[in-house]
Amino acid sequence: MRQFHLEKMKKIVDRFVSVKILVLGDLMLDKYIWGDVVRISPEAPVPVVKIQKNTSCLGGAGNVSRNLEKLGSSPIVVGVVGKDPEGKWIKNHLKEKQGVFSLEERPTTVKTRIIAHHQQVVRVDLEKKAPIPDEIQEKIFDVIREEKYDGILISDYNKGIVSKSLMSKVISFAYQHKIPVFVDPKVVNFQFFSPVTLITPNHYEVEQIVLQKCSTNKDVEKAGANILARISTSYLIIKRGEQGMSVFAKGKDALHIPALAKEVFDVTGAGDTVIATAALALLSGASIQEAAVLANTAAGIVVGKIGTASLSSDELLSQISS
Repeated sequence: MRQFHLEKMKKIVDRFVSVKILVLGDLMLDKYIWGDVVRISPEAPVPVVKIQKNTSCLGGAGNVSRNLEKLGSSPIVVGVVGKDPEGKWIKNHLKEKQGVFSLEERPTTVKTRIIAHHQQVVRVDLEKKAPIPDEIQEKIFDVIREEKYDGILISDYNKGIVSKSLMSKVISFAYQHKIPVFVDPKVVNFQFFSPVTLITPNHYEVEQIVLQKCSTNKDVEKAGANILARISTSYLIIKRGEQGMSVFAKGKDALHIPALAKEVFDVTGAGDTVIATAALALLSGASIQEAAVLANTAAGIVVGKIGTASLSSDELLSQISS
C-alpha cells in the first residue's frame, strides 16, 4: 500500500512540468547582508556585524514564482514594481514578466535582512502600501483575461495589489471559466477571497479572523469550521508552524499533519512554498490530502535552509522516498 502511495506521489510531482499557473500578487526584492558579529557597539547595546557578502532574491509573489519554477512549472507573474534599480532587478529575474508593470510614483518593496552566525539580526523594510491605481488594475485584469494558464495563485502580502474591486473581477472571471484559484491571504483582505479552491492562512492569521486561540487540534478544528462557514472554499489548509498543518474539506474530518523539519534555520518564505506546492499538486491530479502532504514535506525542506528558499522537484521526491 505504501509503495502504491509513493508511486502516485512521484507521478503527481512528475506532472508539475505540464502545469502553468498565473501568479498575481505583491512582488518584492529580498536583500541579504551576511556577516559575523564582532562586538557590541559602544554607541548602543546592539551587535556590530562585519559584512562578508550581499545577496538578493525574489520575495513575496516573486518567491512563489521561484518555487513554482524550481518545482518544474513555468509561471506567469502579474504585479507591480517601481521604476528603480530594484524593480529592474526583479523584472530581469522573472522568465514571463509581461504582466509586471513599473510605476514611477511607487518604490519597489524591499526587505533587507542582516544575517550573522546563521541568525537574523534585524530586518529593514522599504515599502508603499497604497492601493494600485485603477488604470494599472485594468491592465492587470487584461493580462489575466488574455493569458492561457491552468490556475490562478494569489499571493497577498497586503502591499496594495489585492483590492476589493480587483479581486471581485478576478475571482468572478475564474469562477465563470472554471479556473481554480489558490490564495495565500492576509487578514485584512480575507473577505475578498470567495469562492476559491484553496486558501492557506497561518494559525496566527486564523486567530485574528475567528477571534479565538488555535493552540490545540480541537481549537483548530473549531476555527476551521468557522472559516468554512465564512467563505466559499473547496479546501482550507491552516499552517501551524512547528505543529505542522491542518487540512479541511467540507463534509470531511480535519486531517492534522505533523511538521517534518528536523532542524529549523529560517521560516522566511515557507508559506510561499506551501501554496506553490499545494497548487501544483492539486492541478496535477492530487487529492487535497496528498497535496497537503507534499506541501508539508516541501516546507520541511525549505525551513532547513537560511534565507528566502525554494526547492527542486528532485529534492521533494528524494524526501518523499525517504
